[in-house]
Amino acid sequence: MPRMRSAKQQLKRYLQSPQWREHLHDIAAGGATHVGPLFSFLPLDSQTMHRAAVALGLTTARLAEDEPEAARNIIRRFMWHLNEESGNIGWGIPEAFGESLAASPLLAGDFHRVLISYIINLGRDDNYCDNDILRRSCYWAVGRLARARPQLCAAARPWLRKGLDDKDVICRGMAAWALGGLPPDIMDAPALRRLAAAGHDECCELFDGDRIHEKSVSDLARETLAQIAPAGAA
Repeated sequence: MPRMRSAKQQLKRYLQSPQWREHLHDIAAGGATHVGPLFSFLPLDSQTMHRAAVALGLTTARLAEDEPEAARNIIRRFMWHLNEESGNIGWGIPEAFGESLAASPLLAGDFHRVLISYIINLGRDDNYCDNDILRRSCYWAVGRLARARPQLCAAARPWLRKGLDDKDVICRGMAAWALGGLPPDIMDAPALRRLAAAGHDECCELFDGDRIHEKSVSDLARETLAQIAPAGAA
């Protein structure tokens, strides 16, 4: 047990180091033995959570190459944590889900529709995440996958567009950011323009691949709108 605790603490030190990316290869090489500790870091502070999600995604992708069913079981574990019946809140789970699909073409092909389903509100029994704070992470996860594999996220566009009017203001900003990961579409412009003009200065937390930074909801709408230029500038 002390040896396991020591290994866990070493992983945590790696992720909280300024040179954390230099350790990712070794973390992923640990395979299934590192999955549990990485899961335990997901409820921590935002920066550690995102870095743990990256490491868990790469570890899962590495497993998918040699033990695809073991990797699929990790994704199913994400799905269970996001299931209301599990009794879990799921902090950090959408981020790890998105990172895993971004890192693995096999897993992305198998599970991208499931990830997108958490932002699809059909008004009946579905996978829609009705926890406002957790749903922010779901929008981020879809945006992360969209930036890595946009062809798999085309079906998310109408739901991201609908997310620009989400009842949670931060979700609106995250939906705008996620739309920015897809090829520009003039049909997104009207809703983005309304959100950009609304003057929402609430801040969204974003992970740039290394650290957390903040941008306002309306600024994110303006940035995505600018990608549709010249239509967005009209």
